[in-house]
Amino acid sequence: MLLQLNNKDYDGMKGIKVNLIGVDMFKHLLVPVDGSDVSKKSLKKVAELAKADKAAVTLVYVSDPMPPMVYSDSSMGYGISQKDHKKVCEAYALDVFKKASLLLGASVKASTLHIPNSNLSEGILDGAKKSKADVIVMASHKRTGIKSILLGSETHEVIVHSKIPVLVLG
Repeated sequence: MLLQLNNKDYDGMKGIKVNLIGVDMFKHLLVPVDGSDVSKKSLKKVAELAKADKAAVTLVYVSDPMPPMVYSDSSMGYGISQKDHKKVCEAYALDVFKKASLLLGASVKASTLHIPNSNLSEGILDGAKKSKADVIVMASHKRTGIKSILLGSETHEVIVHSKIPVLVLG
C-alpha cells in the first residue's frame, strides 16, 4: 500500500481523519533518517502525524557494516578496521538521532534503531519488523530521469517489498 502526500495534501489529511470518526490511522511510525536535508524537512510532518494519531515513533538509521577500502576525509586517505568503522557508524547514528529528535520536538518521544546492512531498503524493512511498526514514513529524494536509473530509488524498493503501508512525504 502506498500513501503519498505533498504539502497541499497533508493539510487536508486532518479533514480525512475527522471523517474517520476520530479513529487513529497508525499506532507506530518507523521513520528512516540519514541526516540529509530531505530527511530533516520531513520530520515536521512526521511530528504532526505522530501527534494527531498519538503514535509511537521509531527513528531508524541504516549503515553499511563493511568499511570502505579507504576513508577519504584527508588528501591522503587511510584504511580503517571494521571495529573502528563500527564505532564511527554508531557515533554518526547517535548524532543523526539527536538532531532528528530535536526536529521532532519535545512532545514526540522517539525510540531509535541503528541497523547495520549494506542494502538500505532491506535495512529499513528489517527496522520495521524489529520495531513492530505499522507504517513506514519516509521522505523521497524525488530523483527522476537518468539520476533515478543510475542511483535507483530506495523509496521504490521499500514500497515494492514492504508488507506494511509506506507513507511517502514529498
